[in-house]
Amino acid sequence: MLIRPILLSGGSGTRLWPASRKRFPKQFAPLVGEESLFTRALLGVADRSRFAAPLIIGNIDHKFLILDTLERLEITDARILLEPEGRNTAAAALVAALAEQEPDITHLVLPSDHVIEDRAAFHAVLDAAAPTTRTGLFVLFGIQPTHPETGFGYIRPGAALPGTPAVSQIAQFCEKPDAATAARLIQDGALWNSGIFFYAPQTLLDEAAILAPDHLALCAEALAAGQEDLGCLTLGAASYAAMKDHPFDRLIMERTQKGAVAPCSIGWSDLGSWQAMWQMATKDENQTAKIGPVVALNTHRSYIRSYGPTVAVSGLNDMTIVATKDAVLVMPTAHAQDIKALYAALQEKNEALALEHPQVLRPWGSYERLAAGERYQVKHIIVAPGKALSAQMHHHRAEHWVVVEGTAKIQCGDKEKLLFPNESLYIPGGTKHRLSNPGKIDLHLIEVQSGDYLGEDDIVRFDDAYGRA
Repeated sequence: MLIRPILLSGGSGTRLWPASRKRFPKQFAPLVGEESLFTRALLGVADRSRFAAPLIIGNIDHKFLILDTLERLEITDARILLEPEGRNTAAAALVAALAEQEPDITHLVLPSDHVIEDRAAFHAVLDAAAPTTRTGLFVLFGIQPTHPETGFGYIRPGAALPGTPAVSQIAQFCEKPDAATAARLIQDGALWNSGIFFYAPQTLLDEAAILAPDHLALCAEALAAGQEDLGCLTLGAASYAAMKDHPFDRLIMERTQKGAVAPCSIGWSDLGSWQAMWQMATKDENQTAKIGPVVALNTHRSYIRSYGPTVAVSGLNDMTIVATKDAVLVMPTAHAQDIKALYAALQEKNEALALEHPQVLRPWGSYERLAAGERYQVKHIIVAPGKALSAQMHHHRAEHWVVVEGTAKIQCGDKEKLLFPNESLYIPGGTKHRLSNPGKIDLHLIEVQSGDYLGEDDIVRFDDAYGRA
């Protein structure tokens, strides 16, 4: 019996700001090593002798981030369902069960922004728990705690199931505790709730019909109203708007009589805070993690990371410092759970910093704003080989393009021209134009915009390979 990975790829990008943002949540960021968490999750279920093709459930805002990763990894068999807005894990699991087309398959619900370091132990738990899923039970992976953690829910395991000593009954779910309660729970043998679930899809559909029939009906309506585009199915917006926000744990697991837990140690972390990132990181003799261009003297038990500028610190203890090109986070590590409130305050002051990075990813490549003034802005544009921007024009601005590296093919009005490094072209306002990369390496160019309005919404698209016209 094959296992279908249900990769959850939503998220709001708040808890690891400024490395993650709303339009670039943490699963797409290179937080552990050079690959993104989403890439790691896909590679972790790539063995087709064990895993069926993955079903990815993501937010429509991240459509091209998902497609770009799949293209880069040459994964062609994945199915993608896009949610018009986030409605938590219950909706994702139900839609996945409704969409399943193969008999004799089990579903493994996996958040794509978690880390599993010990894949051999993970596979061993799957093998041990698989017989339980065939008896019509839900299996939740319960992580053996390594320290009192206040950011996780806990599970008290009960008696082992007959004939399956690796899987136990669930005696009790415990909400996120304070530090003293977390320590007592660990002493009592409680486990962390990983948010990883393993079950037969029909088990979920049968149980949801009893416990959550309205939610199930809305998920079925959303699936039926889905619209196909570029190999993705975008779920019905009206049905999603009518749904309540329900975690799978609350809607199903805490109410069903068919729940079980598999205790395990698989090198798991949800990377849900900068404190969790510090715990996972390689540290120096002072227990300080230094990632990127960082210089730290006499600094202890701290996490210091830079994605650009050099960060130099001295004489700090128990601090978290994260620097990107446009923002710096500084806080005591013990206050890691306060970042949601900080993020909310940031949204009120500067929404752009909460939404996306200076480098904005597009299906054809990326752009980064280098400078801006009252009537101008300068961008660094990268176009991937074989990709093209939409055929477009602007009412309020003119553009001047200078090729730095690669080859640009430009349609400007009724003329077409190839530009090579150190060559440039001026595009007057109101002129229909299109930029593409016919070469085999990335095209890098500098764009200088000038005009009385420079917003991204001053784009009239005539033709677009990505369905945005």
